[in-house]
Amino acid sequence: MFKFTSFFFILTTFCAAFGATETATFAGGCFWCMEPPYDKVKGVTETKVGYTGGSVENPSYAQVSAGETGHAEAVEVTYDPSIVSYAELLQVFWRNIDPMAKDRQFCDQGSQYRSAIFYHDDEQKKLAEASKQRLLDEGIQPIYTQIVPADHFWLAEAYHQNYYKTHPFRYKFYRYRCGRDKRLQEIWGK
Repeated sequence: MFKFTSFFFILTTFCAAFGATETATFAGGCFWCMEPPYDKVKGVTETKVGYTGGSVENPSYAQVSAGETGHAEAVEVTYDPSIVSYAELLQVFWRNIDPMAKDRQFCDQGSQYRSAIFYHDDEQKKLAEASKQRLLDEGIQPIYTQIVPADHFWLAEAYHQNYYKTHPFRYKFYRYRCGRDKRLQEIWGK
């Protein structure tokens, strides 16, 4: 028993030191559309969609989409910082939203579809603010994207997770109908 406990402690310590992951949280309109770009990034180990930045505990999709809770639809990204940096995740974020849209993204309107960066520490805040300033300096303005402290992340219902994989035709139809890709190309080019 003692040897097993010692081995488990050493293994846990090793994993914590060398396999540490970090969390990033972004809101960019419909969370179905924010999950795929991060799933493609090498070093991202997991994405989850849910709700954050509101006042109701454990909100439902019906409550959030009706604009009753103050939450934003968001994606929580777990990543390995030894493979991908937070700055790189910010680049993915900006290229997948319209930062000049206030309280909406593409065809979805309301504060639940606002764009926001929910930072988890001072370093994330500093990098987020610097990335926003670079866009302003490049002439992308006005920028309505919020940079705010991370709040409790409420996991969305199971059918929303990996929606683009589980309902590929519905997802593609929604994305096309919403004009997301057309607008992204207008802002960022190919």
